Amino acid sequence: MKFINDLHEGERVSEIYLCKQKQSAVTKNGKPYESVILQDKTGTVDGKIWDPNSQGIDDFGAMDYIAIVGDVNSFAGALQISIKRVRRAKEGEYKAADYLPVSENSVDEMTARLREYIQSVKNPYLSQLLNRLFIEDTEFYEAFKKHSAAKTVHHGFVGGLLEHTIGVARLCDFYAQAYPVLNRDLLMTAALCHDIGKTRELSAFPMNDYTDDGQLLGHIVIGTEIVHDLIREIPGFPPTLASELKHCILSHHGELEYGSPKKPALAEAVALNLADNTDARMETLTEVFASAGAKKDWLGYNRLFESNLRKTGDV
Repeated sequence: MKFINDLHEGERVSEIYLCKQKQSAVTKNGKPYESVILQDKTGTVDGKIWDPNSQGIDDFGAMDYIAIVGDVNSFAGALQISIKRVRRAKEGEYKAADYLPVSENSVDEMTARLREYIQSVKNPYLSQLLNRLFIEDTEFYEAFKKHSAAKTVHHGFVGGLLEHTIGVARLCDFYAQAYPVLNRDLLMTAALCHDIGKTRELSAFPMNDYTDDGQLLGHIVIGTEIVHDLIREIPGFPPTLASELKHCILSHHGELEYGSPKKPALAEAVALNLADNTDARMETLTEVFASAGAKKDWLGYNRLFESNLRKTGDV
C-alpha cells in the first residue's frame, strides 16, 4: 500500500483511501468541482476532482473507502492529489486498520508517564480529582487514550489527545522547576485536565468530527464543566483552588479570538497557555515536515505560521 506520508510531488498514485470528507464547490470561473480529504493511518491529504461529471468518476460519499487514480502536486506548501478516476472500494480490497492514524508512541508508556505526573501532585484535593478522573473512571480513560487532540491541525490521530497532554505536562513540569513563582500542583493538574473536553467535542475515529456539543459548547467549556462536576463530589474542596483550576482551563488558548472565554490572569494560566501553544505548534511543524517527505526546498506559505517554511539544512 502507498501510504500518504510516502507520497511525493509529481508522482501518479493508484490506491485505496478512506474519504474523510467530501464537499462540492465552485471555482472562480463558476466551474463545479469536488474537494475531499483522504485518510490513512499515516495522516490526511487534500484531494480535488476538477471534473466531477467526467467518465471514471463514480458516485461515493464521506466515510467510504475509495479507490483513486490521481496526480500528486503541491499547493500552499502541502501535498494535494488531483483525482482523475475514483470508485467505491469493495469489501476485501482494504484493511480498516490501515486507515486509522495512530500515535507513534506506545499508549502503555504514555499511560505510565501520565500516572507518574498524577502521583507527583501532592495537594490532596487536586490529587483526588486526578485519580477520580484518570484512574477510577475507566470508561472515561478508555475514551481519552484513544481520542485525537484535534480534527486536523495537530495530534489528529488515535492517541493524539494523550500524547498532547503528556507533551504539555512535560513542559509545565519544566516551567515549575525553572520558575518558583508557579504553583506546581495547580499547574500540573491544569495541564493534565486542559483538553479533557475533547473527548466530548470530537467523535471517535474514524469519524473524528465535531459533535453537537462540540459545535455548541467547545472543549474548553465542556472540560470546565467536567472539572466542576468532579470538584462537587470532593468534600471540602477549597473554593479558591477550584476557581483557579477552572480559570486555567478556561484561559488556556490565551486569547479571546482563539476561543478562550477568559485571558490568563494567573501565572499558572500563562504557563499553561505557553505550553499548550508550544506543543501544538511543534507537532504541527513535525507533521508538515513529515508530509513533505525528503523535500528540502521551501514548502510554501503556511497560514497557521504566516510564513514560508522549510526544513533546516544539513550541517
